[in-house]
Amino acid sequence: MTHPIRIAPSILASDFGNFGAECRAVEGAGADWIHVDVMDGHFVPNITFGPATCAAIRPHVKGVMDVHLMIAPVDPYIEAFANAGADIITAHIEAGPHIHRTLQAIRGAGKKAGLALNPGTGTDAVEHLIDMVDLICVMTVNPGFGGQKFIHSQIEKVRRLRAIIGDRPVHIEIDGGVTVETAPLVAAAGADVLVAGSAVFSGGSVDQPDIYARNIKAIRAAAEAARGDWA
Repeated sequence: MTHPIRIAPSILASDFGNFGAECRAVEGAGADWIHVDVMDGHFVPNITFGPATCAAIRPHVKGVMDVHLMIAPVDPYIEAFANAGADIITAHIEAGPHIHRTLQAIRGAGKKAGLALNPGTGTDAVEHLIDMVDLICVMTVNPGFGGQKFIHSQIEKVRRLRAIIGDRPVHIEIDGGVTVETAPLVAAAGADVLVAGSAVFSGGSVDQPDIYARNIKAIRAAAEAARGDWA
């Protein structure tokens, strides 16, 4: 199978007062997915969005709404995010003791299931869940805040996951510190979805979407140029 590079701008880095227009602008600028970082102030030290925000921006998103739940517990909220229009719902393996049940619930809600791994979490548990997921999100920062520096030790984790995945139709998504400089490193290791916040939105606005387009194009080109045989 082929693995085209997908760029998923995180609205955490956009204008909070203008989410609808920001989603339209960044999709028009070439974004493949819209990434929504949901944080609860409990599992991670920040509070961001809930299902109501997802439902509000859904009419403005033509493509994939990629909802990343950095919350614990997860299961009680799956139905709400599914009803809010999420296409992919990603839960953290560290968020509860029954991740298998959580993935079942996401699939049961008719959504694609993602599994996120914090920087300190290894790949061993993934082998027993690999056939239940559509996406594995590798956190290349500690979750909770945007604008953090990329953790380079996670590149080897991406390589190991790509080997575990084999020819399965499972995406490897990178979340944290993605820039023109780091995108090639993870793309070469096997990642195909890149979440980028400030690297996409910096310098642009809904009135200057050409800057978004330039940023997205640069990240995509850097990643595509570095892909190896796995692609």
